[in-house]
Amino acid sequence: MLNENIKAIRKQRGLSQEELAIRLHVVRQTVSKWEKGLSVPDSDMLVKIAEVLEVSIGELLGQRMYDEKDKNEITEQLIRINEQFAIKNRRSKLILKIIIGILIGFLVVNLILMVVGMISFNSYNSNTHAEVQEIKE
Repeated sequence: MLNENIKAIRKQRGLSQEELAIRLHVVRQTVSKWEKGLSVPDSDMLVKIAEVLEVSIGELLGQRMYDEKDKNEITEQLIRINEQFAIKNRRSKLILKIIIGILIGFLVVNLILMVVGMISFNSYNSNTHAEVQEIKE
């Protein structure tokens, strides 16, 4: 919902992603990620976005603010969103670490097999030389 609201309000104001990014002092790709829902702005940045787009934070989040209770709900919603992205980032990092660990393990096993193969090949080559003795009668 936040991503759709940022995009819709930005377009209503006639701003491109690049222009919004410049006003917020971020790169255009950051605005693109917000609008695609791949990331969310932190609370400080959300305040800046609301100021630049001249809307309330509640409107960005898709809510109308009527009283202090609504402001608390918005704060709680922001906290939940940030926690969800933190969990998602931790999972992504854990998966990446597991994949890297598996790859390193695979490489180590292959190196060990290669060394063992070379050692056994060399020992086989050194044992294949047979000495022939002449037998005199």
